[in-house]
Amino acid sequence: MVTPGPGQRIAPEGAPLPVRPTFRREFLDFERGIRVGNLDPNERITQIVKAHLVARHNQPFVIDKWGRGRWWRWICWLPRANRDAKPISSGYNFSCAKFFLSVDAGDRCLQAGLQIERASVHPGRGPVREVVLRDDWDWHRLVKGLRKGSHLAKELDRLVGAEGFTVQVGGSAARSSTFRGRKWGGVAAVRRVCRAVPDDAWGWFQAYYPTPEKELDEMPGSEIVAAILAIFDEVAPVMNLVMSESYLVVPPRR
Repeated sequence: MVTPGPGQRIAPEGAPLPVRPTFRREFLDFERGIRVGNLDPNERITQIVKAHLVARHNQPFVIDKWGRGRWWRWICWLPRANRDAKPISSGYNFSCAKFFLSVDAGDRCLQAGLQIERASVHPGRGPVREVVLRDDWDWHRLVKGLRKGSHLAKELDRLVGAEGFTVQVGGSAARSSTFRGRKWGGVAAVRRVCRAVPDDAWGWFQAYYPTPEKELDEMPGSEIVAAILAIFDEVAPVMNLVMSESYLVVPPRR
């Protein structure tokens, strides 16, 4: 669970909200998504996680999502300072590394970790296709850091090789490549896949921890929230390495 920093005050049981969070397991549905609509703020995972991240890192975070209505398929939180620091792309959340949460209906697991996106190299038709990859996107630092012996390589080796995380790289015009366990080929393989995303496609990199549905069924809502926050702590060093500055507080290793 997240612990307060110097001068920060956290309400009982680690809850920084005025009312203690009451997130429930049934708010995660593998058919519909993550429930956020028609709930009180202390029940919404968006606000619960954001409050903890603000307390942990002592700075504002932006929430974004994919989905409509009461159920969202994918949610992210990104440091506002990293977005504001971009001289060209400060108007786009796409350009920034972010913590993310998603329910995977195929693998029946909750995915929590970090995501870094890459727009198409050339503009296309439609509002989204008009967003193109620019020089200040975090994607460039990611690809540059994917080399043997780098700090990023060491962190990803730790996450995948020792902590059970999964790395996935995909593109809107190609199948995704998944690296986990014995299939972890190191950062050289990840770099090749990142570079292979077609210029006219949207691409993404994810490093996430999958929590199976059966495990979630045995966890109360408070434990699910604590697990998500612990995962975000684990990926924070990687986010610091790909952002314009190290905006996140990294907890000491045990």
